[in-house]
Amino acid sequence: MVLLKQALIAAAACIASTAAVTIDVGASGGNATGYGQTRYGFLHEDINNSGDGGIYAELIRNRAFQYSRKYPVSLDAYRPINGAKLSIQMLDEPLSHALPASMRVRGHAGKGAVGFQNEGYWGMDVKRQTYTGSFWVRGHYEGSFTASLRSNLTDAVFGSTKIKSKSVAGEWVEHKYELVPKKDAPNSNNTLAITFDPAGTNSGHLDFNLISLFPPTFKNRRNGLRIDLAEALLEFNPSVIRFPGGNMLEGNTNRSYWDWKDSIGPLRYRPGFAGVWDYQQTHGLGLVEYLEWAEDFDCEFVVAVYAGLSLNGDITPRSDLQPFIDDALNEIEFIRGPADSPWGARRAELGHPEPFKLEYVEVGNEDWLAGGLKGWDTYRKYRFPLFQKAIQAAYPDIEVLYSGATTDGFPQTHSFPQDAIGDYHPYREPDWLVREYNRFDNETLRHIVGEVAAVHVNGGIRWEGDLYDFPWWIGTVGEAISMIGYERNADRVLGTFFAPVLRNMNRWQWSITLIQFAADPELTTRSTSWYIWSMFARHPITETLPVSSEAGFGPVYYGAGRDSTRDRALVWKGAVYNTTNNADVPIKVAFEGVEAGTKAQLSMATQPDADPWAYNDPFTGVNVVDVTRRVVTANAEGAFEFVMPELSVAVLDTDVGDGGGKRRRELPGKPPGFRPVQ
Repeated sequence: MVLLKQALIAAAACIASTAAVTIDVGASGGNATGYGQTRYGFLHEDINNSGDGGIYAELIRNRAFQYSRKYPVSLDAYRPINGAKLSIQMLDEPLSHALPASMRVRGHAGKGAVGFQNEGYWGMDVKRQTYTGSFWVRGHYEGSFTASLRSNLTDAVFGSTKIKSKSVAGEWVEHKYELVPKKDAPNSNNTLAITFDPAGTNSGHLDFNLISLFPPTFKNRRNGLRIDLAEALLEFNPSVIRFPGGNMLEGNTNRSYWDWKDSIGPLRYRPGFAGVWDYQQTHGLGLVEYLEWAEDFDCEFVVAVYAGLSLNGDITPRSDLQPFIDDALNEIEFIRGPADSPWGARRAELGHPEPFKLEYVEVGNEDWLAGGLKGWDTYRKYRFPLFQKAIQAAYPDIEVLYSGATTDGFPQTHSFPQDAIGDYHPYREPDWLVREYNRFDNETLRHIVGEVAAVHVNGGIRWEGDLYDFPWWIGTVGEAISMIGYERNADRVLGTFFAPVLRNMNRWQWSITLIQFAADPELTTRSTSWYIWSMFARHPITETLPVSSEAGFGPVYYGAGRDSTRDRALVWKGAVYNTTNNADVPIKVAFEGVEAGTKAQLSMATQPDADPWAYNDPFTGVNVVDVTRRVVTANAEGAFEFVMPELSVAVLDTDVGDGGGKRRRELPGKPPGFRPVQ
C-alpha cells in the first residue's frame, strides 16, 4: 500500500489541474485494420482445475484411474460403503489399452449392499434436474445397481435410481442411467454412490471403470461444458479462443506433451496425460470439445501445435523433428480437411462431417522461456522455419503464429519472419500495462497478445512470491489502458487474450483469473477484469480513427473508431488512471461529422469507494464494480460531454439500440459471490 500511495502522490504532482480534456476524432485516416478488428478472447488450458473439475462438466474425479510416471494410479476421491474393500487392479483384459487400471469392489456375504462413493471435484451440485450417468463393470452379477446422490454431511439421499445389471463374467459391460433428484441439496458437499449386492456375484467382487456423471450441459452437448461457466464466458463476449494452451501444450517432457490424437474419440480410448499443473488430466476436454466450444460460441480460434520443446527443457533435434511436423499437418487436416481426406474422415466418424474453419495456427508456446537461450535459438534456426514452411505449403491461407514477440521484457530482442504473427505475453504491474499503451505504435511486425493480465502489484515483479489474490481494480484499469493501446493498433494486433481464464477455489496454482468458481454454480464470481473486458468486447471497432487532443495522454488514455457491422457506429474507449488525486476529469469527445442532437450510449465502470485495491471477493459475494449505462446527446458543437472519475473506464457508442447482436449481449447484474463448500 505504501508503494501505491507514493505512486499516486508522485503522479498527482505531475498534473497541474484536472481541466477538461477535449478529444477530436477524425472521420478517416486511422490505422488500416487488416484483420477487421482487434478481437477480445481468452486462452484456455487446464490450470486451476479449470478444465477437469471446471468448465468440463464431468462430476466424477478420478473416473478412470488414469495415471502416468509422474502421477501414480490411486483411489483418490473414492470411499467404500458398508465395509467394501476397494483396490486398484491391472487386469489381463482391461477396459482398453488406454485405461489399464480399474477399481475392484469386494463385499462380504450377508452384510447387504456394498459399494463406493465419489466426492467429485470438492463436492457436487445437486439440483432437481436430469443427471446422466454411466459406468463399466466386469464380472458376473445378477441383480441391480443403485446410483444415488447423497449428502456428505448427513444421511440425506436427494435422489436414487435402480440400474438392472447386464454384467457377465469375463467381459466389460457399460451401464447407463438417468438420475433426477427429488429435491435440491442445501449445499454442494455431496457425493455419488454406486452400490450392489455381493450375493449376486460369483466371486464377491466386481471391477469398475470409467465411472461418469454429467449434469445438463451447455447446448446439451454430450461430454460437454458446465452451463454456468460457459454462460459467464459467453457473456464476456469473446470472438476468439486460443487453445490448448499454454504450458499444457508443451507438457513436462518431450514424451508427455499434449497429444491431440489421445484426446479424440470415445472416452474409453482416451488415456489422459501427465498434466503440467500437478495433476493427471483426463483428456475428457479434448480437441473436438474445444472445437465445438468455439463453434457454440461463434468464435474463431487459434490452435497451437506442439513444436518439439517441453517445460523441462527437452529440445527435439532437427533430425527428429519431421514426425512432429507431420503430426501438426494431420491435426490441421483433422480440423479443416474434407470428409474424404484421411483425418477429415476420422473427424466425420466422430460426428462432424463439415470442416471447422481454421485460419490461425501457432507453432509452440513460449519457446523463449522453457528452453532458455538454447530453446529460443533452436526455435529461430530450424523448429519454427520448418513448421512454417510445411504448414504454408499445405495450407497457403493459414496464418502461422510465432511463439514470441519482438520484445518480451527479456534481455534478448526477438525477431521473426515478416509473414508470421508474433505472440506477446505481458504479465505485468498496472503501471507497466499503462506504459504498454504505445507498445505497438511503431511496431512493424504483426502480433497477437496471446496472454495478458495484471498479476503483480506496483512496486516490483514478484514471481517468487504469491501473486495478488484476485484481479483488483487498479490492475483492471491498467489492463483496460493497454487494451485500448492494442486496439488503436488493430493493423498490427490480431487479438488480445486474457489468461488464465478460470480458477477452482478449492485447488489452484495461479490466482489472477477472469472467473472464480467452486462446485456450486451459484458461487461463480466474475472478477473486476471480467466487467471491463466484456464492456470492451461488446463494443467492437473494425476501423480505427485518428484521435488528437492538446492534453495528450495521461491521466486520460483513449482510442476511437467505427464498427462496420453495426451500421458504422462510432465508438470511443477511454480510461482515467491514477493521477488525478481523486478529482473527476471532464471529457469532451467530438467525432468529425457528428451533428448536434446525435445520441450515444455511455457505459461507465467505476469503483465507487475509489479503492484501487478493491476486488470482487468470492468469499463474501461483494461486487466492487459499478457499471452504469445512459444515453448522452451531442451538444451544439456536435460533441459529447461527460465526467470520468479517477480510475474509471468508459465506452461511448453511437449505437444506442440493441443492434449489436451477438457482440452486444447485455451485462448481467451483480455476480453471485462464493461461499466455501460446507
